[in-house]
Amino acid sequence: MDFETALKISGSGMSAQRTWMNVLSANLANANTTKTASGKPYERRTVVYESSPTVESFDQALNESLEDELQGVRVANIVSDKRDFRQVYDPGHPDADANGVLQMPNITAVEEMTNMVVASRSYEANLTALNNAKMMALKAIEIGK
Repeated sequence: MDFETALKISGSGMSAQRTWMNVLSANLANANTTKTASGKPYERRTVVYESSPTVESFDQALNESLEDELQGVRVANIVSDKRDFRQVYDPGHPDADANGVLQMPNITAVEEMTNMVVASRSYEANLTALNNAKMMALKAIEIGK
């Protein structure tokens, strides 16, 4: 794998993790949003990744990576989570129905914070790989002197 490919792969991973962190932040910020423009509670969102270019199998991905054709990962889509909304009994809330049941977003703070830790660690791993590739390139230049 050459230096440029290593940079592209690490950079694409860092970009994808940054997008995931932004989505997770929006989820946490809207954890108590009971009514959006559509009239429903905020729906949790998540990121769908795909390899770039798309590969069909592990063997194909391995062969392409050995041939320097693998270019990293990209965000394919940001989709809504279709889990049911949480229902909370709060008859005094203006968005509660006639029975006093309030529909809350399908967001769990613990799950979102756990995902933030995962995204942060993935970002750090890509940054470490990028820095290691940079250090190896500098060492190769020193050897050539």
